Amino acid sequence: MQTLTELLAAYRSGRMNLRRHIAEVMETARSGDDRNIWITVLTDAQLEPYLQRLEAADPAELPLYGVPFAMKDNIDLAGVPTTAGCPDYAYTPEASAFVVQRLIDAGAVPVGKTNLDQFATGLVGTRSPYGACGNAFDPAYVSGGSSSGSAVSVALGQVCFSLGTDTAGSGRVPAAFNNLVGVKPTCGLLSASGVVPACRTIDTISIFATTAADAQQVLDVAASYDPDDAYARPDTVPPLGHGRIPTEGFRFGVPGAAQLAFFGNHEASALFDQAVARLQAVGGTPVELDFEPFLEAARLLYEGPWVSERYTAIRDFIERHPESLFDVTREIIGGGGAPLATDAFAAQYRLQALRRRTEATWSDVDLVVTPTAGTIYTIDAVNADPVRLNSNLGYYTNFMNLLDFSALAVPAGFQSEGLPFGVTLFAPAFYDQDLLAIGDRLHRTQDVTLGATGAAMPAGAPVDARHQHTIPVAVCGAHMRGLPLNWQLTERRARFREVARSAPEYRFYALPGGPPHRPGMVHVGAGGGSVGLEIWDVPADRFGSFVAGIPAPLGIGRVRLDDGREVPGFICEASGAEGAEDITHLGDWRAWLERG
Repeated sequence: MQTLTELLAAYRSGRMNLRRHIAEVMETARSGDDRNIWITVLTDAQLEPYLQRLEAADPAELPLYGVPFAMKDNIDLAGVPTTAGCPDYAYTPEASAFVVQRLIDAGAVPVGKTNLDQFATGLVGTRSPYGACGNAFDPAYVSGGSSSGSAVSVALGQVCFSLGTDTAGSGRVPAAFNNLVGVKPTCGLLSASGVVPACRTIDTISIFATTAADAQQVLDVAASYDPDDAYARPDTVPPLGHGRIPTEGFRFGVPGAAQLAFFGNHEASALFDQAVARLQAVGGTPVELDFEPFLEAARLLYEGPWVSERYTAIRDFIERHPESLFDVTREIIGGGGAPLATDAFAAQYRLQALRRRTEATWSDVDLVVTPTAGTIYTIDAVNADPVRLNSNLGYYTNFMNLLDFSALAVPAGFQSEGLPFGVTLFAPAFYDQDLLAIGDRLHRTQDVTLGATGAAMPAGAPVDARHQHTIPVAVCGAHMRGLPLNWQLTERRARFREVARSAPEYRFYALPGGPPHRPGMVHVGAGGGSVGLEIWDVPADRFGSFVAGIPAPLGIGRVRLDDGREVPGFICEASGAEGAEDITHLGDWRAWLERG
């Protein structure tokens, strides 16, 4: 088993031959499929154009050169049928889905289309005419759904990564049940062009990988703005939260004990407690929160009129061919024809009220951790009670897209019978990269193998958030905590990062005027002193308005710290300090204030 990162390194060093490796991958995918992973595996003729293109390319110039991947069979691949888990619905697209084409252009090689709960309706992986998809660790247990085959293909090492979709948990529950990392991106971050919709307003493509580092590389390629997707959104500064989640010193919410549900699975409960302890060990502080608004939003998804979106997506087909659907799928989606428009508006009003209640959460915490699913079931148990047990698996997942959160499923240990358990980290929209950085650290605290392959976690640098949502600003006076102008930072959702000191290169002055009184730092090089500072992270989209309010002779320049770093910070024009009191010997603005 090789991770995506390891495979790329092997190609680029010449240790791996493209055709030989892909031939081995295809042989495995085409061999006995006792878990019902695949609906369609590409033929040699279908693969040939991809291989010919790559043989003419430089492995170092394509970020996913020769990396085999799978996609859920509700996502289009040019020239290959899309079934959505329903043979009578099948069509053959001329073009690939936008995200699939992005991956192919980056050098990835499609292996085939994977099994799913029909029309992406389910969290179990059993609702398919192509057979129930068996768990990678024990095929008697559910794989999770609806992105069942996509998850199992990665867990067994058949492909390096795969694409699923996620409306109500379909990219997270299969990750948890197969010991994988599952990225549920911010809605709209990944284009849904070329995807059979379930609930179009809240669908997203999801990513399965064995490590956060692999998932990040795929996300970096896939997250390209698609102007032709009406629901696409370009990556941006998060509208909620603090603009950046630090990898140390973060605060994470945990549902109150009475609001956690494990459906009688005491081992899962203990594993969740261990995951909370591990998050503390990597620098987090737990904060108990009221989970009821999230749970009420979750209930809206299937008890409210959003089922009508599923009905709308395939209305013509289900009305003409109701017998083509699984009984349980037809029962669920068919109910979407009943709600009235008035019901839809009432549910939207209730959802908006719940959104407003949950927004308050982000004043207290940076992210929230929950179990991904409270338990796991056998295929036989789900077949005997398909609706109730499926609903149990969505307890922690159904609200995510309704409330516009980013989320990441992370492996979190094994139960005694050898079945995996996972947790989900979630935060407001556009914290996808931040969650990958925290999730990677959580994953690395465990002595776990990758997927079901038995391979160990590879060594390597921890994942870092690639997107700089904030700009650090060094403040030395009235903007520090507890002082008169600190509100100019806090109203912009700036976050205190650390206490620091400047390099001994500055003269420090108490400027005339006020209140509020202000200091000025003038860079002089030799003959200067060290000044006490606070570093604040200011959201990038609010940085301009903050700077615009700074009066002369002050401004923002580069401030050198005593540890050698340079950050943006307050500086003063030398002419503005003429005649001002030199307080360099005090070395700190608060010392001057205390002196009176």
